[in-house]
Amino acid sequence: MCEAGIVTEDKGPRGHGAHEHSDVPVVTSRSVRAPRLPGMRDAGDAWVAAPDGTRYWGRFGAAGLLVHDPDRGVLLQHRATWSHYGDTWGIPGGALHAGESAFDGACREAAEEGDVPRAAVEPIASVVLDRRVWRYTTVVARAIARFEAHALDAESHELRWVPVSEVAALPLHPGFCAAWALHRRLLTTNRLLVVDAANVVGARADGWWKDRAGATSRLLDDVDRLASLGLDAGAWRDVESSGGAGAEPASAGGDLDVTLMPRVAVVVEGQARDVGVSVADTPSPRPAPAHGRVQVVRAQASGDDALVEVVSSATGGTATREERGAAAGDAAAVDVVVVTSDRELQGRVRDEGARAVGAGWLLRMIDGATGPTAEY
Repeated sequence: MCEAGIVTEDKGPRGHGAHEHSDVPVVTSRSVRAPRLPGMRDAGDAWVAAPDGTRYWGRFGAAGLLVHDPDRGVLLQHRATWSHYGDTWGIPGGALHAGESAFDGACREAAEEGDVPRAAVEPIASVVLDRRVWRYTTVVARAIARFEAHALDAESHELRWVPVSEVAALPLHPGFCAAWALHRRLLTTNRLLVVDAANVVGARADGWWKDRAGATSRLLDDVDRLASLGLDAGAWRDVESSGGAGAEPASAGGDLDVTLMPRVAVVVEGQARDVGVSVADTPSPRPAPAHGRVQVVRAQASGDDALVEVVSSATGGTATREERGAAAGDAAAVDVVVVTSDRELQGRVRDEGARAVGAGWLLRMIDGATGPTAEY
């Protein structure tokens, strides 16, 4: 049922409050004709025309939310008959407001259309289709709390949790269909970035030997900023790429840009052990919240041992990535990347099923991280 294609127009005009007079038929999801654009609407609710005449919905771009719940599948929207590619299945989404991030806009639209609570989802990746004059961002997210979704307006027949293995059998919106293979791989892999703080701090000459705690605090700030912006999928893929869970495609069809939002754990030890961590935090190997999106693991003794314990807990030991990702359906593969230039430690984490990369890999991404930190 899945047909190739790329979206050229989103759902279009919205039906909220469009008909104020009793002689105008009420538009439902089964109506054939689209609702009128309301006189009072957000500035982003407008068409954008490309030089070739193609029109795109959303003056400031558009975004949609693809939520995955390992127990139930992905949350899909059965689109209204009157919408572009009506009666097909896709994801809730729509035009962005001025200055609104893709995550904010996707969550707002999902709440308006399907009663999806923002606090119940966590972004794990974004996929951007860039048409120069217009951008569509699919925010791939994981459900971190159970919720039920319901169609709240005339843009949807229904919202339904669909098992991952059954998605391709539905009549999908062509744009969503074209990217589904990429989306599926993104949402069914759990990614964890583990940072050996002492090793990375020692890899850059910023006076760390005079103030190790201060240098570690600066690293945490840098890693937190990078985590907020996301990591380039190509850089993540190229870490010891071997065709396993870590071999993420950087694009699909050459026109989709992928950014990953892995969980991040930073292992600290010695003089830097208590940086950014309150006395109430749980010691290693369980990561404890610290700098925003970053988790801090306090090594009570050997930092190397604590890091290996974090990796082993995540990967389940020495099982290969292929074995962990072999389960069908919604079972998630696990992909752990460890940042350390310590050769011996790299060998130990590889034995636990992780991939390893030197400190320079992370520092280059930190140095190249630009833009607002609140994208997600």
